[in-house]
Amino acid sequence: MNFMPRKTDKRIRLIEAAKVLIHQQGFNLTTLADIAQEADVPLGNVYYYFKTKEAIGIAVIEKRAAEWSERLASWSEISDPLARLMTLVKYSLENLEITARFGCPIGGLCQELGKQGGALSDLAAKLLHDILQWSEEQFRALSFDQKAPGLALNLISSIQGMFLLTHTFKDPKLAQRQTEELRAWLESLANRKVQMPVTAHAAVLEEELVD
Repeated sequence: MNFMPRKTDKRIRLIEAAKVLIHQQGFNLTTLADIAQEADVPLGNVYYYFKTKEAIGIAVIEKRAAEWSERLASWSEISDPLARLMTLVKYSLENLEITARFGCPIGGLCQELGKQGGALSDLAAKLLHDILQWSEEQFRALSFDQKAPGLALNLISSIQGMFLLTHTFKDPKLAQRQTEELRAWLESLANRKVQMPVTAHAAVLEEELVD
């Protein structure tokens, strides 16, 4: 038997519906009426939980942040930092058909909100910042120390670029090929055999890594 209060249930349904719609349609094109319909909640009831669309946008971002915090914490329990990074790369292959249709739910939201700025944009940007920071910590654990920020930036920008191209060309195979390249790169780094993926800043990073 479900003992969850109905009030809480409606709020959760609204947030989950907003997560889906904002990913599929974008934040600006998603209305409170859309969210209410998707959540099967009367529109008038929406305002009891969220006075504005920005308020529900904040709730969605906070929900995604909590999910990623839990995910990263779980991966951090893996003993090998290389395996932790490999797990991040492997995770990028999940739900590729959805990524091909709608893009990355985090990257796409950051890009859209970044154009208009403001508190909501800053909150969304922290999602990517936290993933970037976690990746940097793993490179430090691999003893790259001062090079860790650049390596983490290269990894996350490669993954986000992969998502962008997968969505643009509606081709999940692009992501599958790129993840293989990223895995090979991470393995080469762990063996101190520097073979950077070809990106705008890869050549600079490669020069920095050569002792």
